Amino acid sequence: MATACDIAPKRAEPEGDGHASVAVEHLRKNFAGHTVLNGISLSVNRGETLAVLGRSGTGKSVLLRLIIGLDTPDSGSIRILGQTIAGLALDRMGAIRKRMGFLFQHAALYDSLTVGENVAFPFVHHRREMSRSEREGRVKQLLAEVGMESDLDKMPSDISGGMQKRVGLARALALEPEILLLDEPTAGLDPISSAEIDDLILKLQRERQMASIVVTHDLHSAKTIANRLALLNEGDVAIEGTFEDLERSGIEFVKEFLKQS
Repeated sequence: MATACDIAPKRAEPEGDGHASVAVEHLRKNFAGHTVLNGISLSVNRGETLAVLGRSGTGKSVLLRLIIGLDTPDSGSIRILGQTIAGLALDRMGAIRKRMGFLFQHAALYDSLTVGENVAFPFVHHRREMSRSEREGRVKQLLAEVGMESDLDKMPSDISGGMQKRVGLARALALEPEILLLDEPTAGLDPISSAEIDDLILKLQRERQMASIVVTHDLHSAKTIANRLALLNEGDVAIEGTFEDLERSGIEFVKEFLKQS
């Protein structure tokens, strides 16, 4: 079976209507006097994938935490599906979070739950009107989408890291999100597993047309799955554009990053 390693990249084409699904403007965040984000502005539309790149400690994962409302910016604004999230009551922020799916860096599966129970978790807590048979059917469907339908009753410790990422992705998709946030989806995986995750992300993006933000160190993955890339350096966006834009850049930091990645 061909993977992203041996086929030409096929990026999802945006279907946005001009209104960004996620828009951050002049976002600033400091920790203990250290500037992590220095007034950055980025946006992503429906059907589009934005990859956020940068060295360790440049604020990539902080950006995701701010978008999902786990941290609060020092200044600037974040709009999710047209709604400014600053100062929102917990119930309204919770409603917005249900429209976002999040894949954690290490999948973050619950060790005491089976694969199926992990994927069912969002339904149990947020779709209590679903019958047990409806829930089980939806779990099987989601696991089939990520190629894990035969592993329903396994424990997370019984499956590989790449398989755990697939299960985490299935769980992130459970509530039919309009926005998908992915934190290092290929981190710690071998090249074959990484390529399989890239192919899966491309497939899901073509089928679901979500707005996706991917934080990654993996330049090959970013080139494969993203419409646009944003490279962070010392709290600022050093460059934003297509991979070809990065390759053509005369900015020294960009050239060094591409050379070392």
